[in-house]
Amino acid sequence: MAKKKIVKKKLETAIAVNRRAFFNYEILKRFEVGIMLTGTEIKSIRDNKVDLRDAYAKDIKGEMWLFNSHISTYANATINNHDPKRDRKLLLHKEQINELSLTVSRKGYTLIPLKIYFKRSRAKLELGLATGKRQYDKRRVLRDREMDREAQRALKSYGN
Repeated sequence: MAKKKIVKKKLETAIAVNRRAFFNYEILKRFEVGIMLTGTEIKSIRDNKVDLRDAYAKDIKGEMWLFNSHISTYANATINNHDPKRDRKLLLHKEQINELSLTVSRKGYTLIPLKIYFKRSRAKLELGLATGKRQYDKRRVLRDREMDREAQRALKSYGN
């Protein structure tokens, strides 16, 4: 009998990644959370019309909310379209909300959305517990990147 090959489907499809967050913040811990969306928001997310650059999450009265995220209006919608900058509720367990709000209340911590993706046809958001980087840390990252590029160029030209 021939053995069947098991093909694993990719379950997560990244829609938008907040690359600026990795430069401006040091990510300490990551959380996968659900997000409450309307129908036109889901359709816009499927069209990759999401911007997480200035977004952040905050605990308000025992509920976690996402602020400043921009999901463009859906082009084929009627007058019942959504507001692109509206606040969106995040879906977490009560214990997770309590843990995160306690941690964020300490000095220097914030919750930053890192990416939005689909997992089993549901929109998920990856939140990062982060602290801000200092200016000299950012310069060091840029310097290291430039040195790596120069080394790759040197190796490439040496090979020819």
